[in-house]
Amino acid sequence: MSKAPHFTSFFFFFFLFFLVLILCGQAHCRLITTDQSSADLVSDGVHHDLKDRPFNFLRLNHFSLGAAESTCEQSYGFLPCTTTALGNLFLILVYGYLMFSAATYLSNGSELLLEILGPGLIGGLFLPILGALPDAMLILVSGLSGSAETAQSQVSVGMGLLAGSTVLLLTVIWGTCVIVGKCDIEDSVARDSKDTKGFSLTGSGVSTDIWTSYAARIMAISVLPFVIVQVPQLVNSTSGRHLAVLIGLIVSVLLLISYCLYQVFQPWIQKRRLDYVKHKHVISGILRHLKTQALGRLLDDDGEPNVDVITKLFHRIDENQDGYLSAAELRALIIGIRFEEIDLDKDDAVEKVMNDFDTSNNSRIEANEFVAGISRWLNEAKRSGDVSADPGHRTMKFLTDFHVRTKQEHALLGVGDQSDEVIEGVQNAKWITVKAVLLLLLGTAIAAAFADPLVDAVDNFSSATSIPTFFISFIALPLATNSSEAVSAVIFATRKKIRTSSLTFSEIYGAVTMNNVLCLSVFLALVYVRGLTWDFSSEVLVILIVCIVMGLFGSFRTTFPLWTSSVAFLLYPFSLALVYVLDYFFGWS
Repeated sequence: MSKAPHFTSFFFFFFLFFLVLILCGQAHCRLITTDQSSADLVSDGVHHDLKDRPFNFLRLNHFSLGAAESTCEQSYGFLPCTTTALGNLFLILVYGYLMFSAATYLSNGSELLLEILGPGLIGGLFLPILGALPDAMLILVSGLSGSAETAQSQVSVGMGLLAGSTVLLLTVIWGTCVIVGKCDIEDSVARDSKDTKGFSLTGSGVSTDIWTSYAARIMAISVLPFVIVQVPQLVNSTSGRHLAVLIGLIVSVLLLISYCLYQVFQPWIQKRRLDYVKHKHVISGILRHLKTQALGRLLDDDGEPNVDVITKLFHRIDENQDGYLSAAELRALIIGIRFEEIDLDKDDAVEKVMNDFDTSNNSRIEANEFVAGISRWLNEAKRSGDVSADPGHRTMKFLTDFHVRTKQEHALLGVGDQSDEVIEGVQNAKWITVKAVLLLLLGTAIAAAFADPLVDAVDNFSSATSIPTFFISFIALPLATNSSEAVSAVIFATRKKIRTSSLTFSEIYGAVTMNNVLCLSVFLALVYVRGLTWDFSSEVLVILIVCIVMGLFGSFRTTFPLWTSSVAFLLYPFSLALVYVLDYFFGWS
């Protein structure tokens, strides 16, 4: 869990902030003179009665006139402002630090709330929205500033933040997590906590579960609204741009709702899948055990279940020879089998086997039910193996294949190490809830208060340096708003386990998905309501390229060798260079 910034550093930062303003500030005076011949004099407004005393005049300082022409406007009427490049750079650092603090408070509060309330509505709907809140705030204020002309000039800050956050997470952070989380790859799977191959490009890397692949696919699908709003520009149409923005907004909102619903129901879906794979482990274990106990082959020469051999097994398991298997006899059978891959609940396994076999619902398994159940299991195992024309001699192989495939599915679902820490009951739940709510409120308040000054500082720095606002917001702002997520992801990756790697990359894909649906919804709503021009072809192209490339990477593979990190790292400078070339050499914007 990332730690909130200490208040001592917070006050130190502000002390340094105001000290620099005092040292760097400039004061302009107006000189009092009695010389009335100068053209740059104005009266002090005081008429004296004494005829022998001439009127006093104020001489305007020429430097103050220049300063008046480039005055800055204080945010909220009291926050400091400046027109110099150095001053605005300092303001960007200060406000960026505050936005980082807001993101950290939101992250800490979210984790505490999730610890109390668990997944589902809180983890699936509420917390992902809070994670994207700082970015959404910055995008919102960038399009609400002043007139439509001002908003049009500042909205590129929001687009730069949107593109920069996506690219940063999927390139620099993604590649870093592969490096710090690398383990030895054996049999196409990274082995937990085993890191002996150093920086082997193909021999070391990370593995994730199947749920992470689903998250990558969802992320790739979430770029659909970007494609929709770009259609009029692809066909060189100007009349349909406003309608395309509206359609893109509707699709983006629908995707946001769908994603949140998926997150809400995912724990239930995942639990069902985990229960199923555990049941397959029970099937695999019992079949392999029965094979060693059988008085013959489980399959006959035609590859069909051998009824005689299975019947003899039934009588061997029926210890009291009463003609049926009770729950106690099934439990004795299961206890005698070693299930090394999973922490098996024996009573739960007995219940599942009883439900599979007991078709008469009399809470006991008769001989014909046992034969039918084992035959059904054998046929399921055959579908997973390689049974040729003479399957009777290959009983060991197809059962081994079934067991290997079950283990692979087990690894993909991430059911091995259910927790890296001891799970205990939460103490002082009421106080933790209050603390979580306070952190969330504090983070939200800071993000709302300092989003507008940060956008103004970026815009002013751009004016002072002639650097396009997009590149400033693309590089600088994501470091502030995504730092807490990045630190959390890297910390998880350093634990070097499939489970923690899955959490790491799922968090990255989820953050990008929220950028593509929530933040884009806010952006498109601003463009549509304020009648702004959508002219971000190069930026959209960069988002599409990075999301699709990394989405395909994550969708169709669960193991990532070390060389994949270089692909991710190279995409970052490629993205910057592509936008620059398209905008300034081909005139896309």
